[in-house]
Amino acid sequence: MENKDEDVGAFDPNIPEEGPSAPPPGWLDDVHGYLGPKGGGEDDNPLYPPPPAYSPQPELNRNTLVPNVRVPTVSEDMARDALLKFVESKWRYSSKPARNLTFKELKPITVYRYRLETYTETRASAWQFEPYNGQMVDGPQYGLSPPPWDIPVQMPPRYTNTVEKVRVPHSSVVKTCHKCSGYGKTRCVSCRGRGKKSCSFCHGHGRSRNQRCTSCHGRGTRRCTCCRGHGYKICTVCQGSQNLLHFILLTVTWKNNLSEFIPDRQPDFPDKKFEKVAGDPFFIDENPLVYPIQGFPDQEICDVSTKLINEHLNIFSATSRILQQRQTIELVPLTHAYYSYRANDYSFFVYGMENKFVYEPTRNLPVPAASRPRSVSAFLLTRTDPDRAGATDPRTHCAR
Repeated sequence: MENKDEDVGAFDPNIPEEGPSAPPPGWLDDVHGYLGPKGGGEDDNPLYPPPPAYSPQPELNRNTLVPNVRVPTVSEDMARDALLKFVESKWRYSSKPARNLTFKELKPITVYRYRLETYTETRASAWQFEPYNGQMVDGPQYGLSPPPWDIPVQMPPRYTNTVEKVRVPHSSVVKTCHKCSGYGKTRCVSCRGRGKKSCSFCHGHGRSRNQRCTSCHGRGTRRCTCCRGHGYKICTVCQGSQNLLHFILLTVTWKNNLSEFIPDRQPDFPDKKFEKVAGDPFFIDENPLVYPIQGFPDQEICDVSTKLINEHLNIFSATSRILQQRQTIELVPLTHAYYSYRANDYSFFVYGMENKFVYEPTRNLPVPAASRPRSVSAFLLTRTDPDRAGATDPRTHCAR
């Protein structure tokens, strides 16, 4: 073990200390058509606005007309099935009241959902590097690098979010590694290139309690565990190759930017429930640029269409290429079901093309407690009591 600890590398003053992990400013030459600092850091990722030829402009005085639509209805069987499906998903609920209830009124409510989608393409670039081991260098000797928006890429299906990274042609250059200054190794920061460190057990004295230190065998130093006694470590940037291949990496991002709006016309219904259900898209308008809706019976939809279209155009046209827009008006079914069971009144909602169920939060209704419908949760809830199996709870009308 003594021989192993004594076998340490001699201090080499030529081995440099660790340099910066990214190339310093001015390390790389300018490339025509590409902006931003040349440091290769995380923030070196400038966006490039599309050329004017790629930016469509809206036509003046053009609007989109929407056809009339019929409000769908929900039958008693459909409302009962929605309630039964909900009961089946709750092990503490009984299905008997749901099967024997009597509907008093099924009130359809007109709910429109407006959706605007703007499909954009964004291009940004950043300097990247990799260890150079003799691979081909596609540098400026083969010609000028094409501008960011002239580099061909395969466009994915529309309205799908995708990111593709492309190496910019003729942007590669070989440079000495900035971290090790081309030496392939860097001085160990733990032992400062000595290959050994002071013994932490005897504090470098070689003796502890008037006896020879058993940790360093009396030498006062121990082999550095970080560099294994060599005094240096292989450069983590160039992996010992001494040189780096720098190139510009173009990042192309396709994104579907979505905005939705649903008028709040039913205060007793939680609007967030609409986010997870489908509607009937009776109107779909798709063009490179869509135009505000006019003449729709719900004026609030027309106003929101104008507002969102202008917002998308102002936000995305500055830094992105607008490839396509699509605006949709959906009719989201919503029915308020009123019914009675054993002389008590209740109500719930059926919503979405899937006929989802949600009970009415009656505590928020602005009517006297004696006259308002009771909550369906109290009507369905079953309590389990093994000591009274088969007994009936008059409050819940369920076997408990």
